[in-house]
Amino acid sequence: MHIDVVQHIGATTREVSSRTHNGKDARVVVVSRTYSTPPDDLWNALTSAERLPRWFLPISGDLRLGGRYQLQGNAGGQILVCEPPRQLKITWEYGGQTSWLDVRIAKDAAGSRLTLEHTMFPDDHWKEFGPGATGVGWDLALVGLAQHIDTGSAKTAEEGMAWMMSDNGKAFVRESSDAWGAAAIAGGEDAAAAKAAVSRTTAAYTGS
Repeated sequence: MHIDVVQHIGATTREVSSRTHNGKDARVVVVSRTYSTPPDDLWNALTSAERLPRWFLPISGDLRLGGRYQLQGNAGGQILVCEPPRQLKITWEYGGQTSWLDVRIAKDAAGSRLTLEHTMFPDDHWKEFGPGATGVGWDLALVGLAQHIDTGSAKTAEEGMAWMMSDNGKAFVRESSDAWGAAAIAGGEDAAAAKAAVSRTTAAYTGS
């Protein structure tokens, strides 16, 4: 796989903000992108156990409101809200930590607008890597979704990892990490701390 890095980076909007969640200070990473497909199809790509492995990861569990899901080798959690084809809210439980995803789909002139909000409590991991640790991961996922929507292609997680470690993939990661650093500063994070976090995030993703 080879992508136009500038085009994909520019196709996504990124925001970092603060809010109170469950009575505690939280940080919110927001990513949004338009896809050239109707909301019903985008919803299906995001929630179907048959389609998710084609661009993201295999999923198992009781995939209905109130049920629990598990992504292979990654997060699991509970399905809190399920209103097709508009909104999905789930817990994101990984590494002993719980955070929350709110995924919304809106009809757009080009097809559908996907907005994903990831709310988490700032911890030592946030202090070290900032929003990029989560944000770059979602940027990578949304590229995979775009490739799937646009071409119908299917990529395994192993193929996605191989691309991420290619020169093209590393260039995307660097640009994504920089963009999340800029979003962090725009959201009120200290500029020096945000830039240091960008360097650590980029190194973690690229292995350099």
